[in-house]
Amino acid sequence: MGIMSKIISGGGQHTTDEYLDLDVEGIEGSTGEAGAGMRVRIATISGKQDVIDIKDAVYDGDLVIADITRHTTSDSTMEHIMDDLRQVAEEVNGDIAQKGDDQVIIAPTGVGVARQKLN
Repeated sequence: MGIMSKIISGGGQHTTDEYLDLDVEGIEGSTGEAGAGMRVRIATISGKQDVIDIKDAVYDGDLVIADITRHTTSDSTMEHIMDDLRQVAEEVNGDIAQKGDDQVIIAPTGVGVARQKLN
């Protein structure tokens, strides 16, 4: 399974060590993280305290893919967390979508999350 397949499908529990840092030097148009206008951030939501960093990232203009496998969607804590994340998406005029039972995508200003797969 490729790296994008793992990100999109969830592929189980991951650490940052599992993500490959591809060498983009010499590739025309590549700016790397330092020159990027928006970054894609990966997060894990274990509890309410994790929402603060996600909010900050979205307010800063980053797109966040958050792993929520530690919670069920009917969990009252998860309902509060989702309400907080929806509020952030509304405040920045962004978007929020849940992918299956294991991931939430929170997009910043001007970024929408398509609800249909490409294939």
